[in-house]
Amino acid sequence: MIGAGPVGLFSANYAQLHGLKTIIFDSLNEIGGQPQMLYPFKEIADIPVFDKITAHQLISHLKSNLNKLTTIEKNHRVVKIEKIDTTFTIDNTFSVKAIIIATGNGAFNPKKFPVKMATEAEEKVHYYIKDPKAFTNQHVGIFGGGDSALDWALELTKNCSVSLIHRRDNFRGLESNVEKLKGLKNVEILTPYLPKNAELDDNQLKIGLKKVGTDELIYKKFDQIIVAYGFRANNRFVKDWGVNLEDSHIKVESEMRTNIPGIYAVGDAVTYSGRVPIIGVGFGEAQIAINAIMRNLFPEKTLTIHSTSL
Repeated sequence: MIGAGPVGLFSANYAQLHGLKTIIFDSLNEIGGQPQMLYPFKEIADIPVFDKITAHQLISHLKSNLNKLTTIEKNHRVVKIEKIDTTFTIDNTFSVKAIIIATGNGAFNPKKFPVKMATEAEEKVHYYIKDPKAFTNQHVGIFGGGDSALDWALELTKNCSVSLIHRRDNFRGLESNVEKLKGLKNVEILTPYLPKNAELDDNQLKIGLKKVGTDELIYKKFDQIIVAYGFRANNRFVKDWGVNLEDSHIKVESEMRTNIPGIYAVGDAVTYSGRVPIIGVGFGEAQIAINAIMRNLFPEKTLTIHSTSL
């Protein structure tokens, strides 16, 4: 299994039901993928069974279900995959019979704040929020107009004041969240503004904001800022393994097969007509892939598809 996000972890869980030994590789130093890294406190409302569950709780549930059949290799970016007969060798060390790629949107790096500043000032610039309480009683600037910016703003308003700065008057995120923020007294919304300069001033980050289409320049002070300009993500590294891509996603056929027999792909890493990029869909794809692997490895067995079979 390549990728320890929610779909990769669920794939391992489902593989265990069929008695398969699994090893999960992830390039990060902790499991959970983008949900754990980017929005662990966010409530997710489209996970089957749960009315609402935070990303951190979801990852904790999936991790707690893993048993001795599953091994996790963190800080391991898979570089080389070779196939000899019916066996794959990963990085000249690990031998496996099948591979599931569950890398989501792939390796991701945040788009940087487009203003040069001193190192001391950069220490007040963040691209992730692991613990919202770390910003308690501070004035925080959030730059961005997508769902991440809005989610982070809503969470931080529980403990601090927030200025939300976006380069357009209209936000890309959920309109309902924009309306919630507009109704809060500890929220200031500044549009359309772009950051032009930044410096430390009395241990605060003083940022010059230029109003788009004008010469107007205003200055705001923040204890810290959060940049939510998005991430540069891609799965193009799988081309080195011979896996075909369509744009930046892995092309799959029926049973989540890639063009290489024995290599499957699931979750937001893949593309096919009509796919919806949500976690619940990835869970279903994981089950399809594991069942296909079982049929391929054990063609003589009668496969029990689900745990409620009589």
